[in-house]
Amino acid sequence: MGSAASHWVRWHDDYDRPGSFLAERLRLVTGHVAAAIAARPAGPIRLVSMCAGQGRDVAGALEGHPRRGDVVGRLVELDPANVASARERLAGSGLEVVEGDAGTAAAYAGFLPADVLLVCGVFGNVSERDIRRTVSALPGMCLPGARVIWTRHRRSGDVTPAIRGWFAEAGFREVAFDAPVDMEIGVGVHELAEPLFTFV
Repeated sequence: MGSAASHWVRWHDDYDRPGSFLAERLRLVTGHVAAAIAARPAGPIRLVSMCAGQGRDVAGALEGHPRRGDVVGRLVELDPANVASARERLAGSGLEVVEGDAGTAAAYAGFLPADVLLVCGVFGNVSERDIRRTVSALPGMCLPGARVIWTRHRRSGDVTPAIRGWFAEAGFREVAFDAPVDMEIGVGVHELAEPLFTFV
């Protein structure tokens, strides 16, 4: 467990290296999170982040944001060192960072449905079956009009086209999909467009 934990801490080092794929991914995700916050109606904005790492994407989006004070919610991360780092970055915000398993519904108790939901750094580390199961569960975790920001690499056997299709099947409309030509990065933004069901 110790070696795995240290790997997930070291993994963040490339965020600080200009020109790296992680630095570019962070820039894209941060911009989309900031836009998603700005798009929500007046009032509190509930934000949830799965496998939140060091919380850099959320902290970057909130920095100087005019609606920073409206944002409340929870970041869930398993690695204790990353949890400590995220708590330091988000100190004084309306967000809490918890150490826990982001793959369990209990991790988000009290903070769902969300207005903004981050699934970044998840889809590249789980099976395609689990990606599809997660996407199919997301409507139940979101308020109407909520935005989901997600990431997945586009290396050989690129799954991002399928993921985009699964979001459509789940009732989301695509707001954006970033695929820089010089990097194998995929960053998607989907907005919940349909209720789970409609009485007829």
